[in-house]
Amino acid sequence: MTDIVGQRSTDWLSGAGLRPTRQRLTLASLLVGDGQDRHVTAESLFDAALAAGEKVSLATVYNTLRAFCDAGLMREITVDGAKSYFDTNMTDHPHFYWEDTALLTDAPADQLEIARVPHAPMGAEIASVDVVIRLRRK
Repeated sequence: MTDIVGQRSTDWLSGAGLRPTRQRLTLASLLVGDGQDRHVTAESLFDAALAAGEKVSLATVYNTLRAFCDAGLMREITVDGAKSYFDTNMTDHPHFYWEDTALLTDAPADQLEIARVPHAPMGAEIASVDVVIRLRRK
């Protein structure tokens, strides 16, 4: 792990109050080490860790992604009620879901207009609104 990647990963974790364990640092470097935002599944992050020569279990990847979400470092986006993607971009923005490749990518937020959302039922509040636009190639 290069110094800048390591520092970026350490800062990302410590900024959320997470202890920088070896596994967390490994996964954080794959997620934010180059400064780019990512959309990953637990399986794709696990595969990336293995390809980088890191020893980490799939269960550890799932647990670490959950800890990152709980700490506010990432958000989970569920597609089809079953497939979870994890996004390092914490700004409000919509997503494109590419049906043929099962990839999730950012959609331009400045092109989305939501004029109104329904009121939350009594005793509830809206936590977030996720917009996933499904795409099919012509």
